[in-house]
Order: sequence, then C-alpha cells, then structure tokens
Amino acid sequence: MTKQEFKKCFDSWFEEIRNYVNYRCCDSELATDIVQEAFVKLWEKNFEYQGDRTKGLIYKMANDLWINQYRKAKAERKYRLSLSWKEGSHQTEDDFNYQELKSRYEKALSGLPEKRRAVFLMSRMEDLKYTEIAEKLDISVKAVEKRMTLALQELRQVLNHGK
Repeated sequence: MTKQEFKKCFDSWFEEIRNYVNYRCCDSELATDIVQEAFVKLWEKNFEYQGDRTKGLIYKMANDLWINQYRKAKAERKYRLSLSWKEGSHQTEDDFNYQELKSRYEKALSGLPEKRRAVFLMSRMEDLKYTEIAEKLDISVKAVEKRMTLALQELRQVLNHGK
C-alpha cells in the first residue's frame, strides 16, 4: 500500500470506523486509540490496497482490538472487585442490588450477538433512529427492527431470570 492509498483510507474511513467502535465501547477516546492502532497495524503489515476489502479488514482489525481491550478491562474489573470484597467493603443492600443488576446487564449485553449489540447500542446510547442505524450499517430498517426486538427479548430474559 502506498502512502497516498493509506492517506486516502485514513481520511475516508477513520471517522466512520471510530464511530462504530465508539458505539460498542461508549468511550470516544478509547475508540480513537483503537482505530489509530488498527491503522498503524495496517501500515506495518503493508497490505495491498483493495478498496472495500481493505475497509473490511480495518473494521475487523478495530473490532478485534476492541474485543481484546474489553476482555482485559473485564478481567481487571473482576480482579478489583475481588480485592474490594476481600477488604471488607460494606455496601448497602441497594448498592449491592444495583451492582448485581449492572453486572447482569453488562454480561447480558456482552452475550448478545455482535450485530444485535451494535444496533442496540446505536439506538440506546446514541439515540439514533432505526432509519439512521439502517443507513449507517447499510441494512434495511426491517433488519434493524428485528435485531432490536431480539436484543431486547434476550436482555429482558437474562435480567428477569438472573441467568
């Protein structure tokens, strides 16, 4: 890939891919870091420029980097929680119930299939309308509706039954 092709890719796709990662992680700084790292890897590996295939590759790289980051953060949270529990932190029952519900919500959200999670987060976190989500993901509004319905059903099931 030439410098001009790389610059074209970066200028054309950076914002779009950063927004996608931001929908998943809800942290614009982290999303920026992840996408920058994906572009650095693309440059270092010196892939041949192939238009939309290269764009797909960048999306995959950014997605994989996000998953790795999420797993590390999850392990860190689990470790910190075990430390705070051992230190004898005294939580009220409401705090405990909230933390338990939050934990179940995060687990349920992470257990959703990728496409459903992306639609759910775009709708709930970014307040995007179904038509806007469909346009960004290049799918039909019906597909967005179906993914959202299934995501909500699964979240309700997990949260109500404490899976």
